[in-house]
Amino acid sequence: MIQPSVLFVCLGNICRSPLAEAALRARAVAAGVAITIDSAGTGDWHAGSPPDPRAIALARNNGIDISTYRARQVTEADFQKFGHIFALDPQNLKDLRRIEPSRHAAEVRLLMDLVPGRKGTAVMDPYYGDEQEFEEAWADVCAAADALVKRFR
Repeated sequence: MIQPSVLFVCLGNICRSPLAEAALRARAVAAGVAITIDSAGTGDWHAGSPPDPRAIALARNNGIDISTYRARQVTEADFQKFGHIFALDPQNLKDLRRIEPSRHAAEVRLLMDLVPGRKGTAVMDPYYGDEQEFEEAWADVCAAADALVKRFR
């Protein structure tokens, strides 16, 4: 069986998608499920930067170190490299559809479509919010990560 590969995509790759990457990585390891996991942003504003300090603190409070992660922009090559590309909100999905090559095998969809009762919804961007909004984003990506581990088990 080919090892599944997942790319999480948000706007800047400093809040939601690194948290989604961390949540899935931790759950996959705990479940003994091998998955190639990465994250990227549709924009390049933060390329090369670490995650937002609030995201780093939230992950650390949940036993995960994301301080070494570095933001990057999604590329056309990602559509060949990853079997599953999950946008964290509908606008990012539209942006992915705009740059996706005409021929690729990747599944491209909204992340929250994996969570019962959340089809078509977003992981809200906590960048301009407070700690509560980061906690809500974390809960969302954890629910999706649980669904992915179950799917790939």
